[in-house]
Amino acid sequence: MEDADIVEQVALSTGLSTAIAARVVEDVLAFYRQPVEHYVRSRHAQLQAEGRKNPEIFPLIAGELSRRLVAPPDLSERQLRRIVYD
Repeated sequence: MEDADIVEQVALSTGLSTAIAARVVEDVLAFYRQPVEHYVRSRHAQLQAEGRKNPEIFPLIAGELSRRLVAPPDLSERQLRRIVYD
């Protein structure tokens, strides 16, 4: 685990064991470490599986990206499409 202070804080604030808190922290960090391209592709597939269409999907993904902990640069709908379809 990279950051023992975060694990300790999660364990103390939630009552989880240190081992489980470490796993939770690692899962969260892994989510935020995934490349933007991977997030866009997997989220697009997930939203399509829910029956949503591209005119709704791309603005939704762009909004989600802007709210990430460390937000990537703003991506246009065209750039998002290229990530998904190239």
